[in-house]
Order: sequence, then C-alpha cells, then structure tokens
Amino acid sequence: MRAAPTILHLDMDAFYASVEQASKPSLRGKAVIVGGLGPRGVVATASYEARRFGVHSAMPMAQARRLCPNGACLIPRFSLYREVSELVMGLLRELSPLVEPLSLDEAFVDLEAGGSAFDAPGARAAGERLRADITAATGLSGSVGLAGSKMLAKVASEEAKPDGLLLIEPGTERELLAPMSVRTLPGVGPATGEHLRRAGITTVGELAEAGEDELVRMVGKAHGAGLYRMALGLDDRPVVAERDAKSVSVEDTFDVDLHDRVRIRYEVQRLADRCVGRLRASGHSGRTIVLKVRRYDFSTLTRSETLRGPTDDPGVVREAAARLLEGVDTTGGVRLLGVGVTGLADYTQEDLFAQVLAAEAEAEGVAATVGDTGGAVAPDGAEGTDETSRAADAGAAADAVEAAGEAVEAPGAPRAPREPGADGPAVARHWAAGSDVRHAVYGPGWIQGSGVGRVTVRFERPGSPPGRVRTFRVDDPELEPSDPLPLVGTSDP
Repeated sequence: MRAAPTILHLDMDAFYASVEQASKPSLRGKAVIVGGLGPRGVVATASYEARRFGVHSAMPMAQARRLCPNGACLIPRFSLYREVSELVMGLLRELSPLVEPLSLDEAFVDLEAGGSAFDAPGARAAGERLRADITAATGLSGSVGLAGSKMLAKVASEEAKPDGLLLIEPGTERELLAPMSVRTLPGVGPATGEHLRRAGITTVGELAEAGEDELVRMVGKAHGAGLYRMALGLDDRPVVAERDAKSVSVEDTFDVDLHDRVRIRYEVQRLADRCVGRLRASGHSGRTIVLKVRRYDFSTLTRSETLRGPTDDPGVVREAAARLLEGVDTTGGVRLLGVGVTGLADYTQEDLFAQVLAAEAEAEGVAATVGDTGGAVAPDGAEGTDETSRAADAGAAADAVEAAGEAVEAPGAPRAPREPGADGPAVARHWAAGSDVRHAVYGPGWIQGSGVGRVTVRFERPGSPPGRVRTFRVDDPELEPSDPLPLVGTSDP
C-alpha cells in the first residue's frame, strides 16, 4: 500500500460498443450490442443504452435480442478496436513507462514511476488530463480510479463508471469498501460469493469482521488469507509493464455443425494461418501446436504436438494441425474448431526441424515415384496428448488470448465475407451486420442487414452526419468488403 493514490486504473466505457457508435454516426445514443450473430453467438459487450434492457456481456445473443429487440446487433471489428487501443495505450505511456495492459480497454499505470504525480492533487490532475486527452483523440470516454494499490484503483474505476473519476484517499479504504458486495473483490466469483452468502457474509465489511481464521476455515488457507487482506484494503502488488504471454490461439464456432471432412480440414488450415498471423504480430514463436475440437454433443477434445524447436512458419503449423486432425473422430458433426500455439519464445528455430520436414517430404515423393507404399512418419521428438472432456457450451466472450493479454474475438462472431473465387471451398456470399463495405459509386459504408437475396448498407463514416440507407443484391459486383475507417483523420478518398 502506498501513502499516496498514485496507482491509476483506466477502464474504457463499453469499449467495443462505444467504438461502433463513434464509427457509425447513426448509432450514437442508441442501443448497440456487439458479439456473435449466429444462433450460438454471445454478447461481447453492450452499450449503456442496451444495458438498460438487461443486456450484458457473455449473454447469449438470442436472449439479448429478446431483451432489446430494437438494438443494433453487430459483429466485432477487432482490427479497429486494436487501433484505438494502441492510441489509448500510447497516451498512458506518456504518463509513465510503467503501464500494465490487462486487455484492449483496461490498464494500470504507476504515476510515480513517470513523475506524473506524487500526491493526491497531482494524481487527480493527471487522471482528469488523461480522460480529456482520450476524448480529444478518440471521441470515447474512459473511467479512472486512483488509489494506493492496484485492487483499490480497479474498484475505484468501477465505481466511477461511466465517464467518471474516483480517487480513494489512503486511510479511507475500509470505510469505502465496507458496504460493498463481496463480489466487488477480485477472485470472488459466483461460487465463492454464494458460499459466503450461505455463511451470512454478503458485504466486504462483514468479510473483514469474520476474521482471517474463520475465512481460512471456510475457503482454505491461501484463498481465505487473501480475502481477509483484500477486505482490509491491503494489496502490495506492483504495476508490471511486461506481461508474458503463455499462448496464442484462435477459434470459431459455426452456426451449423460441420460434417464435410474436406470443409473441416479447410477450416483448420485457415485457423492455423490466423493463429500464425497473431503469433508473428506479437513477436513470438511457439513450440507446441494445439488443436481444439468441440463436437455436436458438446464434448471437447484437444490434441497437441510439441515440435523440436519454436516456429512461426505457417506451413509448419498447418501441417502439425492437419496431423492432429487426422486423429480426431468428427463423425456426427463439429460445432467449434480452434488452433493454438503454446510454449512461446521470442526467437524462431529455423534450422533442423524445417529441414527435416523438407527432407522427409522429398523422400516421400521419391519413394512414391518408385512405387514405395510406406506412409509418412511423424518427426522424432513429436509428442501427442489427447484429452477429452464433456461440458456445456458456456459461450465464452473471447476466443483467444494474445501476447499483450488482449481479449479477442467472440467465438460466435461471423467471419467477414470472402470474395468469390477465394481459396477454399465455395461459400455463398454472406454480409454480416456491422461489417465494412465500399461501393464503387457511393463509397464506404457498413452492413445494416441482409436477407432474401438483398443487403442493406448505410453509407456514412466517422465524423459525418447519419448516412443514407440503400439496398443492393447480395452479389452486386460494385459492393466489396472493406477495411474499417479510422475514428480520427478520416477524409474522403
């Protein structure tokens, strides 16, 4: 605990939904729900207008539609969210070199380390200046908490929402925390909260009064001691600038179970390429390739193969994922596929493994030419594991954890439409609500809806007045997928 409230916690307000409202002028002040749009999609986030109807993150999208039938339901656009996040994180690093990102929209900052503040007035001034700078740079709002510890700074930012700032003066922590629900504290989830409730403990004050010995008896030594310290407002964790990534992965949940083995293999290859893209973007390579398959009956199977050295070669990852798929029974259908890489390193071992693969491929080709019927053998040192578990599909709101600790794509989020003639099996052109497009005549816009062979597009851009809506055939050759326009600096082409 510090003697001054110089640890800052920033939490952007309804980040994904707020970016969509800033990007799409016709949605400002309206209910916006971002997430997977298929029958198995889940809500990634909702605007405050949608939250008034009871919509919240991790809720099934079908339920969100029932609660808020007039809300705009959109797919996530993570490339734009990352772009805005990088801008916000840059503003935080102007305050201090010690910035600990927790996700795209959340981070801790050590103000003392950057000389931005050493006392309460200085910390408040830094927080207000940060909020103003974020709004000026992005048009978005963020809530700021200031305290002498990370835990209290996070509690303060939550209490300040939306678009506020709360500073907790050292010495007032217990008084502030006492009436709050025990669920306010980190690590107190539904199960622990219910266990404490049955024991008559519902507030942080009651938790502190119970005493450490009683809490240890109730929830175990480590958890009980930690809960008691938090109830007293004690937290000595430092702000850590670098957070090591443990894995990089991507996955997709399909609206309809996949049965065609060729299509399943194609989707695994596509996921492997996406995974390598994220791996390279993070500046890492990885040694263990992981395949995840959730079958029609919700049983989930994961298999992994450990390579001789770390790699970021898409060909190597694709081949490993394909080998893992060969050992998976997909009879009955597949509802989710995922590819991941673990055992991350900040270098790539390009030498022996890739050469061995090439030599084996060449040898196999020569053997086939002379009539050798022997099959390919997995490289020495490859290790496989097979773990099967049965669990209900809880519909988690994120499908990957990237190197910077970012929460990323919702599993149910439909993919951007692929152009006719793209690699892979032919797929009917599909326009997902919220995706970016460009028309040869009318310029940039976004998909408002589609069906019965027609697609509705609203033509507007960040900073423009609400745009006009036009309808086209889904196969209109003048309508093409497009990259998102930036929130700032947008100009006519």
